[in-house]
Amino acid sequence: MSDGSASPDVSTEIEGPHEGGFRARAAITTERGGPRYGEFSEQVRTLMDNVRYACPTPELADELIDKLAEINDKLAAARIDEWHSPSGTRIDLPARGNINLPPFDVTYLNDDGAYATLTFRDFHLGGNNAAHGGQIAVAFDELGGYASAVAIQGVSRTAYLTVHYRSITPLNTPLQIRTWADRIDGRKVYVKGTLHDGDRLCAEMEALFIKLNPGQR
Repeated sequence: MSDGSASPDVSTEIEGPHEGGFRARAAITTERGGPRYGEFSEQVRTLMDNVRYACPTPELADELIDKLAEINDKLAAARIDEWHSPSGTRIDLPARGNINLPPFDVTYLNDDGAYATLTFRDFHLGGNNAAHGGQIAVAFDELGGYASAVAIQGVSRTAYLTVHYRSITPLNTPLQIRTWADRIDGRKVYVKGTLHDGDRLCAEMEALFIKLNPGQR
């Protein structure tokens, strides 16, 4: 991310020491998991959406439990360590292929901060067709980390994060999220962020990220 590019053209594997629970330099790839990993991730996201709203009959639950158990057995046999998993490193996919995150696509990333299009799906429901506030915080935490990393050219951990909810955040709607480093004080990076639905402000964020020293977790 040193050049601010959100979509490098070349796939690169970087093997280096782990720093702060992360790689000292992020592994960049468009190949891990194979050419259909994006489709695989999308099917998992769709499963999560459907489970959130589904009310299966006892018979259907019995059938699905058996099928899901078979799928889980196959996935368990394919598990590897976090440093080599495609989830979180596939820069060609929404949220880098990480299904733990609301899907987003970074459109702009440089010293001015991070800009992305973000969509909360059915799985992220809080109530009354609105996104759960905790999911909004997750999105701010992730994109705030982007802004911090660009500002300090290094790894950081979240010290605190405060979200101010200004209006309802809708589901299944492309939203605009922006995060930026407001100021830097030594290892402290003060980050701010906004989340918009068009011109309407949905939420604002204030956070503190701490740059980690080598070897810190």
